[in-house]
Amino acid sequence: MLQAIIKDGRVSAKEVPSPVVTKGSVLIRVVYSCISAGTEISGLQSSEKTTLIRKALKQPEKVEKAWDMFKSEGFIKTVAKVKTFAENEKKSAGAERPTGYSLSGVVLATGEGVIDLKPGDGVAAAGFGIANHAEFVDVPRNLVMRLPEGLDYKTASTVTLGGIAMQGVRRAQIQLGEFVVVYGTGILGLIALQLVKAAGGRCIAVDIDSRRLKLAKDFGAELTINASETSDPVAAVSHFTSGHGADTVIFAAATSKPSALTQAFEMTRKKGRLVMVGVYGRELRRNDIYQKEIDFLISTSYGPGRYDETYEQKGLDYPYAYVRWTENRNMVEYLRLLANGVVDVAAMIENVFPINQVEKAFETLSRPERPLMVLLNYDNPPEDENPKKYEASTLEIKRPNVINSNDRIRVGIIGAGNFATGMHLPNLQKLADKYEIRAICNRTGHKVAEIAERFGASYATTDYKKVLEDPEIDLTMICTRHNLHGQMVMESLRSGKHTFVEKPLCTTQAELDHIKEFYDQQSETRNPQPALPLLMVGFNRRFSKYAIEVKKCVAGRINPLFIHYRMNAGYIPMDHWAYGEEGGGRIVGEACHIIDLFSYLIDAPVRAFSSASLQPQTDSISSSDNKSIILEYQDGSVATLEYFAVGSNEIPKEYMEVHFDEKSLIVDDYKSIRGYGVETPDIKTKNQDKGQLEELIDLYGCVKRQDHIWPIRIEEMFETTMITLETAKK
Repeated sequence: MLQAIIKDGRVSAKEVPSPVVTKGSVLIRVVYSCISAGTEISGLQSSEKTTLIRKALKQPEKVEKAWDMFKSEGFIKTVAKVKTFAENEKKSAGAERPTGYSLSGVVLATGEGVIDLKPGDGVAAAGFGIANHAEFVDVPRNLVMRLPEGLDYKTASTVTLGGIAMQGVRRAQIQLGEFVVVYGTGILGLIALQLVKAAGGRCIAVDIDSRRLKLAKDFGAELTINASETSDPVAAVSHFTSGHGADTVIFAAATSKPSALTQAFEMTRKKGRLVMVGVYGRELRRNDIYQKEIDFLISTSYGPGRYDETYEQKGLDYPYAYVRWTENRNMVEYLRLLANGVVDVAAMIENVFPINQVEKAFETLSRPERPLMVLLNYDNPPEDENPKKYEASTLEIKRPNVINSNDRIRVGIIGAGNFATGMHLPNLQKLADKYEIRAICNRTGHKVAEIAERFGASYATTDYKKVLEDPEIDLTMICTRHNLHGQMVMESLRSGKHTFVEKPLCTTQAELDHIKEFYDQQSETRNPQPALPLLMVGFNRRFSKYAIEVKKCVAGRINPLFIHYRMNAGYIPMDHWAYGEEGGGRIVGEACHIIDLFSYLIDAPVRAFSSASLQPQTDSISSSDNKSIILEYQDGSVATLEYFAVGSNEIPKEYMEVHFDEKSLIVDDYKSIRGYGVETPDIKTKNQDKGQLEELIDLYGCVKRQDHIWPIRIEEMFETTMITLETAKK
């Protein structure tokens, strides 16, 4: 499908894989999408390549922060921090990203849990990064609104802009007969003006564009003021309001000039209200507000629910009785007012371009005499749509100089998040003589297309089932959010694929039982037969050169091991996905690494285990990721893991002590190893070396040799998973 993509200050229509419908979401074939001139042109300009100095001049607060750091922490730390910032800025500037957040279209399919919409329904949709300029989109239910009968797709595509304007007017709490200045008559201002009039307010429109002011007059403004031509706009408002000033000012302009906001405050009466819908720069002058005791209110986008992941992504609606106007209900009401003719946007639509001319559409909005509103059309007549014909597409990637070799394992990646793109994919590239990246799957089409091109995959897709069905793939690597691991592991194994799953193996006991049952087809789980596919969990610590050296040192021990491990995991906010259903908790998702490492070093089954949790006095921290875990092994060894999130980030994250036979070994954050009473090689690394590359080398050897002994024994993977699942409950 075609999608508008921004990169290096340009926008173009790019072929990307089309999406699949996901749980709680609606798959839509887009008919029209509306370009937000202010937000999207700003995003386009921010993607332009520029020097770090120019970026700094535009962000003086970061320069000040760097100076403060220099004074408190010194030159070296400041330079390192600025260097990291510059590298991140460079990556960000060169990255492709989608654009668009307001559209209309036809429902093709509904995900699990969506019962009030059906294929063929006309809808509008919102959400930056979700309701993109693309032929097909997959949008969470709370960001989808059914079209009222009789409303056309063209005007309905302005739904998000309407929702923003409506939330601004609601924040103003306008009473019948109040004077309301709409400062800035772009799209938001003109829609807000009509909503103010519908609410019983008396409208005054202020702008510097006479063409827009004429539209404001047509839409019901009683007074229009051209601020560039009128000698004293504030006096004009004062005279019209009998010397009092406006009850409310809705600031809908986008400007960085402090004088504009000052002027808007001057138009406001004593104890009046100013509602910020637009953009005013960085400066807010206290005296503008203080002397008249003006209420300065911020209107956050479409309304309650915006930026709340539980509402927008997970579909948890707010109770009607307590939150009357959520963002969805705001936009539903806006569509109703459009359908009834109370609000008119048809006169604002000045250009319509097909999606393959999106670059031209954006060019018109960058000109001095730019059109007020531009739409994109997708040449999808709603009445011709047949939802049953839809199938998610793949994108073939042209790969010059492809190495074809039977010695290489052909890999399909499912889930292309930060860890996959930052660790596994670069490592697979380093091992190009051993692995071929055949397919990459991710939910987001534009993202997976860019990643597939960058890492040389044969194709990109949004449908993981295509990876499982591909006979040319030998190994699947599952790198999705944790809650999907168990289900996808089973599907991959049943499709006959060797399977590498990034930790954890799964997040529920039922999923673990299903995986066990799959391998119970064999008589001995210790030596799986080649007839069944190999399973490996990404417990990488055991493959680290430091862990391997410890293993060598303890190989000839007389008595059991006593191991103490500290993991200073670091604080994350309580609303982070790792704590919820997607993550399964940090013990399941991360502490599993260390429990597996214990199994590797001790090489004996666990006899018993117990844990104790921190009991916090406030809700800002959790007992679930502050635990001491004690494991007792059948050979008499004891291992303790202190996993906590309340420690200082100034001490290393991971530290291990191994004691035996009056000897001791210390591994410090996978950067060094020291022996006491036992000789160790002088191994030191600048960065943590936790075995991610080595685990892939070991996996390759096992698959190619068809060894009966896997990189990690299957009973150890099951035991580690069981322990973390049980410990997480306590």
